[in-house]
Amino acid sequence: MIKPLIAISSGDPAGIGPEVTVKALSIKEIYDISRPLVICDARVINNVLDILGYSLKVNIVDKSENGKYEYGTIDVLDTKNADPGSFSYGQVSEITGKASFEYVKKVIDLAIEKKADATVTGPINKDAINKAGYHYAGHTEIFAHYTGSSNYAMMLVDGEFRVVHVNTHISMLESIKRITKERVLNVIILANKALKGMGIEKPRIAVNGLNPHAGESGLFGSEEINHIIPAIEEARSRGIYVDGPHPPDTIFPKMRGGQYDVVVCMYHDQGHIPIKLLGFHYDDEKKIWEGISGVNITIGLPIIRVSVDHGTAFDKAGKGEANPESMHQAIICAVKLAKNR
Repeated sequence: MIKPLIAISSGDPAGIGPEVTVKALSIKEIYDISRPLVICDARVINNVLDILGYSLKVNIVDKSENGKYEYGTIDVLDTKNADPGSFSYGQVSEITGKASFEYVKKVIDLAIEKKADATVTGPINKDAINKAGYHYAGHTEIFAHYTGSSNYAMMLVDGEFRVVHVNTHISMLESIKRITKERVLNVIILANKALKGMGIEKPRIAVNGLNPHAGESGLFGSEEINHIIPAIEEARSRGIYVDGPHPPDTIFPKMRGGQYDVVVCMYHDQGHIPIKLLGFHYDDEKKIWEGISGVNITIGLPIIRVSVDHGTAFDKAGKGEANPESMHQAIICAVKLAKNR
């Protein structure tokens, strides 16, 4: 069986994206299961190798089919758009914003053209890409635009712990306005399909409420009665195993205990906080992140997109201290999705 080709956009060159990419590709397991192709300025990758003191080689290619894809060599589709002398680590700049956007656009093109089986994205800086003239709230919106997708959602995964969002990068006020029966139902359907694509035959889906105590029968808000419960009932009528709405402060331990496969969350922080609390571990004595696990999957797209679940970490960039755990997991997840598809 041919190993899936995974196109990796390395993220903002001024952040830790290129570093975690290189560190992940120093793990032999990645080459045992995939053909990783990095989209980046080759000079950035070589600079990271110098910082880390790694002896890995860089193979510059102009087409995905020309990669060596062998352990010890990093295949790079060279974009030639971010000379390390033109920017500083840890600083927002138009140069690195433009470069990181172009990396993302290229992996999308490769996947659409079926020259890559899946995409993995390193962290970008939203301020930087907007300074460069690309006005998107984040990766999810970029992928949706360039794949022509209107019905999509963000799913975060850390092992068997999964959350999917009804709304993400919008204000709380706007998020509340966008909680409708149609949107909640669409996200339940997307989650059900995505979990089946991960090999779960009969997904068990829990749905959060928006308000404290899931509205307490209308005492603390009407969104559950008017929108969320009707969406759950409609999903059940379609044969989907789903229940709720649940109080957000009690449902996550139940999923962690194995009762559910995913929790549908109403807004950004409702889903992000529990999964990052679970996967991010900081040692204050050592002043390091000992664990940064979890990945971000955009579901509902015609292509596979998996991402690290952390930001550019400008305070750590260029120091060789970044933890590659999330990038490692993202590549493995992309491979599994590609094989199931």
